[in-house]
Amino acid sequence: RYHVLLVCTQQLLAKVARCLEIRMSHRKFEAPRHGSLGFLPRKRAARHRGKVKSFPRDDPKKAPHLTAFLGYKAGMTHIVREVDKPGSKLHKKEVVEAVTILEVPSVVVVGLVGYVETPRGLRALTTVWAEHLSDECRRRFYKNWYKSKKKAFTKYAKKWAEGAKDISREISRIKKYCQVVRAIVHTQMSKLHLRQKKAHIMEIQVNGGTVDQKVDYVYQLFEKHVDVTSIFEENEMIDIIGVTKGKGYEGVTTRWGTRRLPRKTHKGLRKVACIGAWHPARVSFAVARAGQLGYYHRTEMNKKIYRIGKGTDSKNATTDHDLTVKTITPVGGFPHYGLVREDYIMLKGAVMGPKKRVITLRKSLYPQTSRVAQEKINLKFIDTSSKFGHGRFQTSEEKSKFMGVTKGKVAAEDKPAAKKAKTDA
Repeated sequence: RYHVLLVCTQQLLAKVARCLEIRMSHRKFEAPRHGSLGFLPRKRAARHRGKVKSFPRDDPKKAPHLTAFLGYKAGMTHIVREVDKPGSKLHKKEVVEAVTILEVPSVVVVGLVGYVETPRGLRALTTVWAEHLSDECRRRFYKNWYKSKKKAFTKYAKKWAEGAKDISREISRIKKYCQVVRAIVHTQMSKLHLRQKKAHIMEIQVNGGTVDQKVDYVYQLFEKHVDVTSIFEENEMIDIIGVTKGKGYEGVTTRWGTRRLPRKTHKGLRKVACIGAWHPARVSFAVARAGQLGYYHRTEMNKKIYRIGKGTDSKNATTDHDLTVKTITPVGGFPHYGLVREDYIMLKGAVMGPKKRVITLRKSLYPQTSRVAQEKINLKFIDTSSKFGHGRFQTSEEKSKFMGVTKGKVAAEDKPAAKKAKTDA
């Protein structure tokens, strides 16, 4: 009797299950999710300057050298070049490409740090600073420079004046115990015509040679200027690290690219209709929500250097095919930046962040073997027309020659004469 009852119960449950299956809803179309979960959490960066989280692998066979640099985004322009790719349909043809200009004045080495490798990662053993630190460097150690007593590193400088015995002892400790050596460098804000006076400071790992050779290499660079040409070269593939342009608080449609709801939707349509099931009784981390957009810390790999120009060269935008005497600064300057007076580096494509944003340049982590990396860049033309309008002229001289005498030019010439007449009267 019990066996028959059990069989009947099982058959009844199976029928109920079939009914439920028929009534269960399902989505009409399948679709991939909106937005990548690989970049979570989407929140504001903890630091303004891009942090190098991995330096290239050390090779003791090479000579000691620095592996990173700092630059400032000036703006973008375009170039014309001839493609050198045998077998491709573009071989020996001209292409137009967008490039970004970064101003890279020389950095100053002001210290070194020694790290010991432990089972839990690197541990800083000791730091050695140079004797003289500029004000723009010392500003970094204060929140409010003009109200402070400006006493930073005054006691440390006495160690150098007293014979540098303590300094020598710390250097010998680094040589004895450390496996990783990094140089402390700061940028020169006085060479840039920006509002900021406080220098950016970063640690740059020294690769190549033994630990003793690395320490000696950094020590002899103390208080000296290091140019970008001593670290990078043209046609090299590098990585860039920085913080993207901030957009503030944005909704799901802009932030995640979700589909808008139908027009007649109650209480707005730029929303997510269902943010999850009843149970589990919480909103999953994978559901698109409104929040911070931009000002994210990002690393972009494999950016090719098209040109490294010297700031002192009045022909730093001239090519073999375009012999016009001109500098990289476009007519009227880069919008929201100004003139590029120092050395510059030209990278293919876009770079994260707004103008004036500090960008960290790092040597590539891997040996570059692709055809794109091996290709030699032959620039035919660099555009220096105004980036504020349609840009008809490549230089100011070309513009004034075409326009002739203008009303503004006449007024500018008459101004000193009128002023002189006024003073005489």
